[in-house]
Amino acid sequence: MNQYVFHTPETAPESARPILAAAQQKLGFVPALYAGLANAPAALEAYIALSGYFDNTSLSPIERQVVLLATSVENGCEFCVAAHSLIAKKMAGVPEQVVDALRAGKLPADARLAALTAFTRAVVQERGWVAEHTAFKQFLEAGYSRAQALEVILGVTQKTLSNYANHLLQTSLDPAFESERWSRK
Repeated sequence: MNQYVFHTPETAPESARPILAAAQQKLGFVPALYAGLANAPAALEAYIALSGYFDNTSLSPIERQVVLLATSVENGCEFCVAAHSLIAKKMAGVPEQVVDALRAGKLPADARLAALTAFTRAVVQERGWVAEHTAFKQFLEAGYSRAQALEVILGVTQKTLSNYANHLLQTSLDPAFESERWSRK
């Protein structure tokens, strides 16, 4: 049984209130993930910071969403798969067939995105022990750099934080993401 409070900007611990208020203003609602992470303001702040750092990488918005979706599927996070499916399609311009492939655990038809997906999955599955992995070689052969491999690890870190938090929190899907509901089963 879930014992966590999902906070509002008014009920959250003091240091989390500005983050929740900013989300409310920007999105028109406070995502349940944020509301749950507000129980530990440092975790909420870390998630927001990691998101900002990942947004500042050399990966394109489409590539970043591929990393976030592939990680979320590997970790079985129903909340994040739904949320990033919507974000990918509506905000980042990821083609629907790419999102569908990722959600199904398949590789996208685009060879470069397929290499990115395979490398991201390898990072998650192998807990980062990928220096000698075939997926790392293919990632580099697809034109990605060694620096971008570290950027992928940053994205995996961001998503693993939210994936695991959602598992613990038993986060309910926000109505805004309902159209992209996904089940790990």
